[in-house]
Amino acid sequence: MAVAPGETVPDIELAATGDKALKLSDLRGKRVVLYFYPKASTPGCTQEGLDFTAAQEAFGALNTVIVGVSRDGIKAQENFKAKQGFGFDLLSDKDEALCTAFDVIKLKKMYGKESLGVERSTFLIDEHGVLRREWRGVKVKGHVDAVLAAVRDLGR
Repeated sequence: MAVAPGETVPDIELAATGDKALKLSDLRGKRVVLYFYPKASTPGCTQEGLDFTAAQEAFGALNTVIVGVSRDGIKAQENFKAKQGFGFDLLSDKDEALCTAFDVIKLKKMYGKESLGVERSTFLIDEHGVLRREWRGVKVKGHVDAVLAAVRDLGR
């Protein structure tokens, strides 16, 4: 069963860029924007990462860290982060543990074929590890601004 707003997020450890492992509990004391994207180095995922990078200072001023997640292997994540200059960690969820916990694996149709893939989704987690907001089926344009506004609202 997927974590729902108001619930504590699961503490799953995943390989992270920078040759480390990361659990959500490692980030307690900070707000976390956890965003799931379908595939590293694709146009929409690149733009979303660049948008989050551009707003990183504003998020940081609100005690908020950004973490990106996809099913790509850690080498693909490292290459994606380095090539695009993302200033935040990317997690490799090849086993889909975190994807499953947040229920972002969905049946998708592309060119008439159906396959299971990551639905672009973002989750806002508070300083105590509690899920506060979720955005599913995200469209990249304007999304980061909406998330930043929600972070600001959380602080009021």
